[in-house]
Amino acid sequence: MNKAVALFALALASLALVACGSSDDSTTSGGETTSESSGTTGGGKPSGGATLAIAAAESGLAFSSDTAATEAGKVTVDFDNPQPLQHDVAFEDSSGKEVGGTELITEGETTTTVDLKPGSYTFFCTVPGHREAGMEGTLTVK
Repeated sequence: MNKAVALFALALASLALVACGSSDDSTTSGGETTSESSGTTGGGKPSGGATLAIAAAESGLAFSSDTAATEAGKVTVDFDNPQPLQHDVAFEDSSGKEVGGTELITEGETTTTVDLKPGSYTFFCTVPGHREAGMEGTLTVK
């Protein structure tokens, strides 16, 4: 148990240091990132709109945050799954229609682009039982 707490603290400290090293127009809050820079992102990927970072928690059936926010338009979604258990992230609008999502991955990262209009969305893992166990959150698009 102490090792898990120490690893979690180390992961949080690492994330804090990485966030401090950014020099673009990004803001980070509650496990999500929005960016309105153009050109390329830090990973060398083309960008022209906002970037939203969502991650699965280090363990369990949860995301690292259950809330996120971004700007409307074409949004690049960077999803990180540090677990050996398969996860993805999908988005549905207020009517329950799925509007996009990533592929299922284990211990890795994937990116997709979703066209989002202003409003409230639910993000969730599509693996059967994961959403029901609490692996979902609310995305606010301004």
